[in-house]
Amino acid sequence: MQTTQKKVFQLLVDNTSGVLSRISGLFSRRGYNIESITAGVTADPRITRITIVATGDDEILEQIEKQVGKLVDVRDIRELKPEKSVYRELALIKVKVSSAQRQEVIAISNIFRANIIDVGPENLIVELTGNQSKLDACISLLGNYEILELARTGIAGLSRGTEDVVYIDL
Repeated sequence: MQTTQKKVFQLLVDNTSGVLSRISGLFSRRGYNIESITAGVTADPRITRITIVATGDDEILEQIEKQVGKLVDVRDIRELKPEKSVYRELALIKVKVSSAQRQEVIAISNIFRANIIDVGPENLIVELTGNQSKLDACISLLGNYEILELARTGIAGLSRGTEDVVYIDL
């Protein structure tokens, strides 16, 4: 019996309309699960970097890599292994606070090196960047207050060092 695991894939794709739709369509047609997906233009405006976190057993994750790699717009796909990569995620957390609770929430934010980016009469918006476990821990502590809204970006990642840098000739 195979166990479900998580893998982070980095794709370099042509920066064209519909590319994200074609990639996500492949996942939905095959019944693959996307835990998170982020996309943004690279230093070369013709190329977009997409980071996909997918879950499944070894066979499914291998199929994902092969199937996505066959798409016309995909220039490169590789797994970002945790020990050889840096992952980050952004969270915006709107917390309902009374004037008495405000300093407590600011203190929690400071512990996690988060920024208070908006202050209202009855709420604060906390901006937090880090790995998933850091975000989860902060959100858990802030859960003792009323979280009004929460937005998470999903993982963005890069491999460490210069060995895995991909140069694409267009």
